[in-house]
Amino acid sequence: MVKKIKLGILGGGENSLIGILHRIAASMYEQYELVGGVFNSDHAQSVEFAEKLGIATSRVYVDLEALIASESSLPEEERMQVISVLTPNYLHFPMAKKLLENGFHVICEKPMTTTFEEAQKLGEISKNSKTVFAVTYTYTGYPMVRQMREMIHEGQLGKIQKVDVQYYQGWINPIIHDPEKRSTTWRLDPQKSGISCCVGDIGTHAFNMVEYVTGLQVKSLLADLNYMYRDNRMDVDGTILLKFSEFVKGIIRSSQIATGEENDFTVRIYGEKAGLKWGQENPNYLYLLQEGEPMRVLKPGHAYNSELSLNGTKLPPGHPEGIFDSMGNIYRGVAKAIKKEDYNPAEFPTMTDGVRGMGFIEKVVQSHEQGNVWVEL
Repeated sequence: MVKKIKLGILGGGENSLIGILHRIAASMYEQYELVGGVFNSDHAQSVEFAEKLGIATSRVYVDLEALIASESSLPEEERMQVISVLTPNYLHFPMAKKLLENGFHVICEKPMTTTFEEAQKLGEISKNSKTVFAVTYTYTGYPMVRQMREMIHEGQLGKIQKVDVQYYQGWINPIIHDPEKRSTTWRLDPQKSGISCCVGDIGTHAFNMVEYVTGLQVKSLLADLNYMYRDNRMDVDGTILLKFSEFVKGIIRSSQIATGEENDFTVRIYGEKAGLKWGQENPNYLYLLQEGEPMRVLKPGHAYNSELSLNGTKLPPGHPEGIFDSMGNIYRGVAKAIKKEDYNPAEFPTMTDGVRGMGFIEKVVQSHEQGNVWVEL
């Protein structure tokens, strides 16, 4: 019998979309057993939710300190091994720090922290703790994103010469124009969200995706952000020019005021030989563009795909896979790392990706505030 990894969750209570996503993802591949956590700041609600999930209420704790104290006192084979941090942004750093210092593996929602300094501190603690740390840049788990990465790394596009990533949502549009609503939304509160809303929430996904699929690192950037109203302290839209080298450049366009858009995350990578296009709302289709050739459509589950792509494919060709499957692939990669099994480093985003993401967010805000100037990353 395969011994499952004992999982705890912080946040992600009954009405949390991200909580549902992580719980379903963790249940895939039969690698984890959810045994408890702190699902809500209100302990009574946390217990009530645990009862609905069928989890023993004795392992539903009042707060993180109680969880660490109780779980650390249990025999090693019984205690929680990994904790998923699904709380608002400002709690990520203090919670992850305490967990790492007490020997727990961590799966953390992005952005990893609220400042680059915090991210660097967490990185140092992680190195010394000898634990596994994953940041859930969810979209890296899609089979055709992984296929895109492998095709680029194999040189099928040739030298990369243009990167164009767009991430458009419209959910803040009904909020931003109402003074009361925008003053009470936590994502628009710097004390809870950090220095950025749009870039910190979805622009960081775009940045991570660019570096994940191309294998290149952004060297410098120039950003122009939109706050919409003078009393609004957080960006809700932004355009960011990227420079990888003198002749390799790109752009990230992110918005949460793109009226009517749901979750339009589109990635276009162009090389000297060919181009690739992928969109999150239709994730099973990867488009290959070549000069003088008809456009080809690659789909998951076929033998022509890479081992990395096929490893993250659960269904036969023609059966759609979505965001739950993508997150499930990340959880599966983390499980391999915890069990000290062989795994591809591309199977889950790491502390390094989280630190890069926070550096990106801070440099974007810095570029904007200094008058839309180029800054080094």
